[in-house]
Amino acid sequence: MSVLPAALTIVPPNHALSGRVAPPGSKSITNRALLMAGLAVGTSQLSGALKSKDTALMAAALKQMGVGVDEPDETSFVVSGSGKLTAPDQALFLGNAGTAVRFLTAAAATIDGQVVIDGDEHMHRRPIAPLVAAIASLGIDINSATGCPPVVVNGRGNFGSGRIEIDAGLSSQYVSALLMAAPLGAGPIDVVLTGSDIGARGYIDLTLAGMRSFGALVEQVDAGRWRVEPTGYQATALAIEPDASAATYLWGAEALTGGNIDLGIKADAFTQPDALSQAFIAQFPNMPAVIDGSQMQDAVPTLAVLAAFNNNPVRFVNIANLRVKECDRVAALANELNRIRPGLAREDGDDLIVAADPGLSGQRLPTRIETYADHRIAMSFALAGLKIGEITILDPACTGKTYPGYWDMLSDLGVVLTPGQ
Repeated sequence: MSVLPAALTIVPPNHALSGRVAPPGSKSITNRALLMAGLAVGTSQLSGALKSKDTALMAAALKQMGVGVDEPDETSFVVSGSGKLTAPDQALFLGNAGTAVRFLTAAAATIDGQVVIDGDEHMHRRPIAPLVAAIASLGIDINSATGCPPVVVNGRGNFGSGRIEIDAGLSSQYVSALLMAAPLGAGPIDVVLTGSDIGARGYIDLTLAGMRSFGALVEQVDAGRWRVEPTGYQATALAIEPDASAATYLWGAEALTGGNIDLGIKADAFTQPDALSQAFIAQFPNMPAVIDGSQMQDAVPTLAVLAAFNNNPVRFVNIANLRVKECDRVAALANELNRIRPGLAREDGDDLIVAADPGLSGQRLPTRIETYADHRIAMSFALAGLKIGEITILDPACTGKTYPGYWDMLSDLGVVLTPGQ
């Protein structure tokens, strides 16, 4: 669909969804690779990459800082760097792209000059104070007046050296941001957690793998400490795997309709943590009564919508970090499930309890789903429309943040979509 309407209504297909679908490239890996290629000396070839709003914002910001970024086809970037970023003439505007804002906040500290990192009104509510405090501890002049973007960084040309402590309870992206900037230090840098709480550790593993691909020397000293040598980065060719978060919607559609969708990659071949969700989806409609979402945070919306059709209630635990994503996803999931059927979900502290009602399947329950400008709310609730009549998704274009072809994919699988009212 080249131009999406303001709302889309999903017509339940009443048949198993089967076929072959190639998910887009991983957003998490693409934005990491773009940054490290931009910091590297030489020209890097990134294949299988995601082209979406979030990655476009990262690429545009790198261009503002003197990096050459070409796009020879729909899944490739060719990135040319000198090993150093330069101060941009204007503020970097990064919309609501959390990875781009956090990663570039640390990378900007390696620049000799001032960088302002900003985003939209949603980003202005997303906390970044722990990362700012960690960078400031290296003696770098950095300030965020509200504890959220915009952030002003006055870099000194390198990331410093020594020990840097970080509270990563809100997001593992803070750790990844520091690790990726550390090879541009003046000496070795130890990145150390101040507590045991951390967002999905699997994303740090993605960061470490990427850093090593670009020639960095990084050692995990123990569970909460990493040592990074001041090697800089060297250009490389990198093949980016498909997006595991996107795969969750396909696994969910397959489970709900009894279909068979070939993604061209097995769940256990993914290195991204959201692939862990496939083990729970495979148990549908008998998913367990308690699901720990801490290590597969972006998969929780998919699992929560599936839970609405499960044979037993499901409590999602360790998901407090979902409150500081593109929207408060815990509240959004509860609100929109209850829009479908009052009492279908509730918040219990930071847990989400989905009551489960297999009888929802086949019902006609006209519901307009508010998406909160959050791509994952839109894509996960589209799954509800595969089983319930007249589910309408508002602002369907928000899926362009990470999966621009999402609605085309559903159409190709035989799902009828009509303009909503």
